[in-house]
Amino acid sequence: MENKRLRFFISAGEASGDLHGADLVKELLRQSPDAGVTFLGGDMMAEAAGLPPLIHYRDMAYMGFAEVLRHLPAIARNLRTAREAIERERPDALVLIDYPSFNLKLARFAKSLGIPVFYFIAPKVWAWKEWRVKEMRRYCDKILSILPFEQDYFRRKGLEVEYVGNPSVAEVEEKRAAMPSHAEFNLRYGLDPNRPLLALVPGSRCGEIRNNLPIMAEAALNFPSLQPVIAGAPSVPREFYRSLGVPSIAHIPFVEDATFPLMAHSTAALVTSGTATLECALLGTPQVVCYRSSGSKLFYQLMSHVLTCPHISLPNLIANGLDGERYANEVVPELLMHQCNPAEISARLARILPGEPGRQEMLEGYRRMRSRLTDSSAPRRAAAAILSSVNPSGTPRGAAARR
Repeated sequence: MENKRLRFFISAGEASGDLHGADLVKELLRQSPDAGVTFLGGDMMAEAAGLPPLIHYRDMAYMGFAEVLRHLPAIARNLRTAREAIERERPDALVLIDYPSFNLKLARFAKSLGIPVFYFIAPKVWAWKEWRVKEMRRYCDKILSILPFEQDYFRRKGLEVEYVGNPSVAEVEEKRAAMPSHAEFNLRYGLDPNRPLLALVPGSRCGEIRNNLPIMAEAALNFPSLQPVIAGAPSVPREFYRSLGVPSIAHIPFVEDATFPLMAHSTAALVTSGTATLECALLGTPQVVCYRSSGSKLFYQLMSHVLTCPHISLPNLIANGLDGERYANEVVPELLMHQCNPAEISARLARILPGEPGRQEMLEGYRRMRSRLTDSSAPRRAAAAILSSVNPSGTPRGAAARR
């Protein structure tokens, strides 16, 4: 039987997914040079694939009930476009990267066509919306996990899973080697070389930034010896940050698409929960995790019953797993909802500044966390797992269907 050119459809709906998707695309094309790729993603995936995305993630990344409701027609249009492309191209595999509300709908559609489905960087169903496990079990052939504690979790839930390593480990080392020196960074962005930096990393979505940056900025005012700097997300225009109407924000320096070197060169960081918390930990920069989606104490109490894991930040989860108790062996402090206010942030930040005992305790926790990660290349292992599944004998599974 004649070999057919492999084709993959990859769906990433956010900035972090674009980053990990780009590395996966590079590895798929390195290991199978004749393969073709269609994708939903961003500029980094476009550079890796050598062609533009079918849909750019900036037209997909909607957060929160109200924002999703406002954009329902666009979401429906994106879903229709993706389904039509999958049906037309009949790829050998659909590869999903997080973004579960959208991606699980694609998984169901692909499965109805007999297309294998892989989830690289699975949704955090162990934290909330665990009902999605049922959909994943029904529509996904394999979970390619990047978090060590997920392996046992998904196996207990009846899914096929492989821990492929965490991509942030290699990414951090590569970026660290390529980033400018502290002096060059200060010069490039016009920062005061005599004041230590305090990184404000409020997330990559407009909703996250709107909820968290004003609180971070107000807390930063309590530390005049530190120089706060805002980490701008690549998909969010600078005007949005200034439009928040908080006077203190207007006077804080802003760096665009330079979150990594900012965290690396900072004395401490205030970080909204996400991949940035893990990168910050791998860099060895002490941090306070800030996540304020509502200031309501009642909302916090409701969420505490919805969340099914003891922590929300990756450093704590990796170090302690899903069975640890909240606050027990906590690596980084997590301030959620109404707890995320300037007074609490300031108190936690003061404990991890140079000379304070909390700083050394956190660095010890970082070392404990790092010991649980592997140095293997997650994109390389993920690509190998996908290729071996769809092409075990040199013939793509979907070849007959496309002839």
